[in-house]
Amino acid sequence: MISENDLVESIFVRDFSNKSIDLLKEYKGKPLLLLIYNNQCLGCTGRAIPLAYELQKENEELQVVGIHASFNASLVTESDIKSIFTIDKLPFPIYLDNGRAVYDQFDSSGTPEWVLITRDGKLNRTIFGSQEGAQNRLFYAIEQLKAE
Repeated sequence: MISENDLVESIFVRDFSNKSIDLLKEYKGKPLLLLIYNNQCLGCTGRAIPLAYELQKENEELQVVGIHASFNASLVTESDIKSIFTIDKLPFPIYLDNGRAVYDQFDSSGTPEWVLITRDGKLNRTIFGSQEGAQNRLFYAIEQLKAE
C-alpha cells in the first residue's frame, strides 16, 4: 500500500486499444488528479465525472485523468465508457483498470476515489466520495497540490 508522501513508482492502466500506459511517464512533470470510478456508480457518473470536468477546466496546470475500475471479469469498451457522456469527445483522458490493480494500489475505499499525485510523483492525498464533504476536502487538497 502507498501512503501519503510516498513516491509512486508507476501507475499502469490500459487505453482503449489495450495498450499498457504508465500514467507517471505519460504525464511526467504535471500534478495529477486521478478519478477512479465505475460506470455503474451513480455518484461517479452523476457527481464525480461532472466535477472532474469542471476541475480540469478551472485548473489548467493540473492533469485530470479518469480511471474506470472493473470489478468483474467483463471487459469494458470505449463505447461503454462513452455511453455515459452526452458528447462524443471525452472531456479528459480516461483509461481502464481491468482487474482493479490501480484501485487496489491506492487502497481505495470505493468509487469514486480521488488520488492526487504531485508533479514529482509523490502521493499527496486520496479522498473517497463525491458528496459535499468530499468535494470540500478535494478543493482544499487541490489548492495545496498547486502550491507545491
